[in-house]
Amino acid sequence: MLFQLRSNISHIKHANQYQLRFLSSSIRCLQGQNLTEKIVQKYAVNSTKSVHSGDYVTIKPQYCMSHDNTWPIATKFLNLGAKKVKNNKQIVFTLDHDVQNKSDKNLTKYKNIEAFSKEFGIDFYPAGRGIGHQIMIEEGYAFPLNLTVASDSHSNTYGGIGSLGTPIVRTDAASIWSTGQTWWQIPPVARVELIGKLPKGITGKDIIISLCGIFNKDEVLNHAIEFVGEGVKDLPIDYRLTIANMTTEWGALSGLFPIDQTLINWYEDRLTKVDANHARINPDSINEIKQNQIQSDNDAKYAKYLTIDLSTLSTPYISGPNSVKISTPLSELSAQEIKINKAYLVSCTNSRLSDIEAAASILKGKKVNPDVEFYVAAASSQVQKEAELSGAWQTILDAGAKPLPSGCGPCIGLGIGLLEDGEVGISATNRNFKGRMGSKDALAYLASPEVVAASAILGKIGGPEELYEGGKVTPAVEPKVETIIPTYDDSVVVESGAKVDIIDGFPSSITGELILCNADNINTDGIYPGKYTYQDDVPPETMAEVCMENYDPEFRTKAQSSDIIISGFNFGTGSSREQAATAILAKGMKLVVAGSFGNIFFRNSTNNALLTLEIPSLINKLREIYNDSKELTIRTGWELNWDIPSAMVTVKDKSNGEVILTHKVGELGTNLQDIIVKGGLEGWVKSELAKA
Repeated sequence: MLFQLRSNISHIKHANQYQLRFLSSSIRCLQGQNLTEKIVQKYAVNSTKSVHSGDYVTIKPQYCMSHDNTWPIATKFLNLGAKKVKNNKQIVFTLDHDVQNKSDKNLTKYKNIEAFSKEFGIDFYPAGRGIGHQIMIEEGYAFPLNLTVASDSHSNTYGGIGSLGTPIVRTDAASIWSTGQTWWQIPPVARVELIGKLPKGITGKDIIISLCGIFNKDEVLNHAIEFVGEGVKDLPIDYRLTIANMTTEWGALSGLFPIDQTLINWYEDRLTKVDANHARINPDSINEIKQNQIQSDNDAKYAKYLTIDLSTLSTPYISGPNSVKISTPLSELSAQEIKINKAYLVSCTNSRLSDIEAAASILKGKKVNPDVEFYVAAASSQVQKEAELSGAWQTILDAGAKPLPSGCGPCIGLGIGLLEDGEVGISATNRNFKGRMGSKDALAYLASPEVVAASAILGKIGGPEELYEGGKVTPAVEPKVETIIPTYDDSVVVESGAKVDIIDGFPSSITGELILCNADNINTDGIYPGKYTYQDDVPPETMAEVCMENYDPEFRTKAQSSDIIISGFNFGTGSSREQAATAILAKGMKLVVAGSFGNIFFRNSTNNALLTLEIPSLINKLREIYNDSKELTIRTGWELNWDIPSAMVTVKDKSNGEVILTHKVGELGTNLQDIIVKGGLEGWVKSELAKA
């Protein structure tokens, strides 16, 4: 595939795969804002300056959704000593993940969540009503130009209708329930331009699968994405929702589409499907969209500029097997005659009305292959009702599909119809991680509803064209794409006159020797072994002993409490276990530096008072020296000093005092300092509750 790298910034001296996250504040204060920054500005608490990527802000989101994980959040909320929800109209509960589970344990959990919602007056949607993200859009909680968060990674979906949606962890959710707010560091923003016209037969699913496969070197990891360009205006909203949904799999924290006439038309159509007195979707709220079509400033800064020519997507694309980073033209996979055992039209990605009708148009008058089990579940009960009225639902059932209740089900590996050992499945869901949809010894592919339906009929991975005599899948051509990565020489530092205030109890600087863990993608199990995760009585001394044990058993003896870990890219990827952060704290360390962090680890770290810094250039400098070393953990002899007031990091060689690097980082404002001083987000919440 054509993949060009170029720069149009005259002062750039070099290009780097990873955009350096922070610009000097003297430059940043003069620049305009992109759409992401403008929405954050609207929901930033007590912000007295223009906010930009890199800034830590306290946010008060419009809405916060949780699903089956609501009860663990409620337990955390109650353990904080909270007696009431700060703003019950800010909170939404939906039950959608394990809706097929009729065990006493699960039904009791569901009853507890419903009772909690009634006690505190929280909007509640029971099992069977639909997938939470679909409900948030149908019911107008996620709405253009608002900030809506959810305790679920696919809250990115909301970007399809111009709402900045981003995931939070459970502690964040408990904080929002208790205080109405939490913290966020505004990520670098990538501008993804869609040019050209999408060919007939190519869908939104094909666009995002292509993007995930083409730009598969973490180009947008932990970025916010803004989709722009002439190719956007002709994309139906359902396509946009699918694309925004799977920006999660692409590695991004959000995927935001603009407010345009296509979106306004979609909302005007929604008016005909909701109650005349709907609290959120009504003539007044839609008129507000029309009058307030905010756009990025012309001088807004972006960390990346990616472009794809939609007209060059000549054939549908398939993701997999077992990885969203692999995308292959349908024409290639069809020729391989890959037999399938199961097919799925479910999930928050592609089970809306248009998806069901698209699959029905393929299945009409045909039968599912006798060797294939085809499962279908609408994104919500409302979607299913509309599909029943249109006849599409019955068409799919007549073809031999097996209906499931509205919910996540097979997508998350719950309920009936999961992939078994040795089976091959093709799905219109968003994830095909190994073992996610069933057996780890199965193969999972992702595709559009049309391709899934055609494959279910054919009994192999194939396209709708093959259902007709002599029909062949269109051969693929190389998609035309381009990336621009602005960068700057970070050895040249422009000082700003303003200094960050330091609150009582917070250090003005942090200093320590860098200890190198020279690997990318060190996961949470490598940091804190899984066998200890559910042992609630592990003392801090033991946590310190086993910290990084699965990565390198020698870390225990090589690392000292005064050290600062420096590691590669995507540090802390994997599970949501908070102990990955608290084990490092138990070791006595206060700061971790990396090329980039897994987002959940990053949030868990700050929530537990472990500081983090992303400095890609620093890990690259160390790798120039230690690239051939066989050691997993290396004492570098380099000392890092982070001067908090000036937001400057200086690295020196301890042996001779030589300055290795000076680097401007994001400002650690008093809001984040306060959280750290109070021992993390839970301590801060308890303090706020005590004040109240």
